[in-house]
Amino acid sequence: MELTVLTENTTEVVVAGAGPTGLMLAYELALAGVETLVLEKLPQRIEQVKGGSIQPRTAELLESRGLLEPLLRRAIARDPVGGSFGALPVPLDCAPWRTEHPFPIGVPQWEIEEVLEERATAAGARVLRGTAVSGVAQDDAGVVVTADGLRARAHYLVACDGGHSTVRKLLGLPFPGRAGTHPAVLADIRLSAVSSLVPRQMGLMSTLTRHARGYWSMLVPLGGDRYRFTFGHMDQADTARDTSVTHEEIATALEAVYGPETTLGAVDNSSRFSDATRQLEHYRTGRVLFAGDAAHIHPPLGAQGLNLGVQDALNLGWKLAAVLQDRAPSGLLDSYHAERHPVAAQVLHHTSAQRVLAIPNPSEDVAALRDIFTDLLRLPDTNRHLAGLMSGLSLRYDLPGDHPLTGQRMPDADLVTETGTTRLSTLFGSGHAVLLDLAGAVPADLPLPPRVDLVRATCADDMGAAALLIRPDGYVCWATDTSAACGDTLPAALTGDLASVR
Repeated sequence: MELTVLTENTTEVVVAGAGPTGLMLAYELALAGVETLVLEKLPQRIEQVKGGSIQPRTAELLESRGLLEPLLRRAIARDPVGGSFGALPVPLDCAPWRTEHPFPIGVPQWEIEEVLEERATAAGARVLRGTAVSGVAQDDAGVVVTADGLRARAHYLVACDGGHSTVRKLLGLPFPGRAGTHPAVLADIRLSAVSSLVPRQMGLMSTLTRHARGYWSMLVPLGGDRYRFTFGHMDQADTARDTSVTHEEIATALEAVYGPETTLGAVDNSSRFSDATRQLEHYRTGRVLFAGDAAHIHPPLGAQGLNLGVQDALNLGWKLAAVLQDRAPSGLLDSYHAERHPVAAQVLHHTSAQRVLAIPNPSEDVAALRDIFTDLLRLPDTNRHLAGLMSGLSLRYDLPGDHPLTGQRMPDADLVTETGTTRLSTLFGSGHAVLLDLAGAVPADLPLPPRVDLVRATCADDMGAAALLIRPDGYVCWATDTSAACGDTLPAALTGDLASVR
């Protein structure tokens, strides 16, 4: 019997999974100088559109790291309309939330991964493909990950390996929630002929969905003859996730919904999914943390999944780096669960509500509910609330402090510094925290800890405070309207962990 010789690796962090969440985290860690190894079971990236919608708040965060521009060059043409809630015909208006990116941006997921991997590896992260995690063992000093012919010892492991997380299963962690009830197919296809029923450009979800002959579907134009086709049948029995999707199955659904004039030319790739809803009870188990779909799954309504995972990574990355570099106590990592678990729970809650509104064969009662909810969405206050919820722009963390800006995201703005005009978003390209002094309030001799940049500037817009301390993920953790507080409370905020939670 041939013995397998394991290659030994030592690193600071192992990330399981090279999807958007894992690669975003790898970039954040590498940006902070943390040695990071990403293990991905797939030998090569699957060129699948998948969850390719970037919500406004995610766009802001990507821009703050200089990652948005290369993604915009790959964006799919779409109508300039807001997001959707429950597939209702009223777009969500993000303008009241003061954002430079009020509309969702469509980019194929594999292209998002490609950009993130290029930046992560350029910053120093390593990505090993064709390396499936098969064992996890941890102690007080670290964690050992076994993957094919590799054994890696690290201080921490972060599982970003999807809804069917191998790491979660190896640790025997329950994934409580609700099983799916509507099995569906997602396919990237090419059409050789189209009927008048086929949408011509990406836009509001309600303009891309159709129901016919027992099928429900969403057909998204990707340019030329390429489309993303999502469909299911009301009488379809639950099918195993790994059951192959046939060419005939896709062609039959297309003809049923879009007529015989619509002809399937080719299938680039396809997969099955469901509307299951589940969430880990704890995002940290000793030296192992969970992010993205490994921590939470939900019905694919409102384009939330990719954004939730990327924002998990941006919340966790700077905290994990601070702990590893002895700039914060290990307890800072507990704030990751405390802040992000409620965010995902809220997404699970509102996607469950949308599931009712978007059901393909609504009863008379549900149809009445849709009518009333559509009218409510036309009210500015209702629309603003749901726009903030779905875009992520209204998210506020429960941080200590009496100033009304504490815990809120900081909208982008034009600043004038001693070196010229710049945007607030450009100050976060290094992944540092920013102490923004807008009124000459911060003492010149104030000592700053590592990875906190003092920027003195003026702004034509009212920023709501004289001075603000903004975390690397763009959320205000301290603010003041007076100079006095810069001597009273700012030193404690600077020497704290920037993320104390009540």
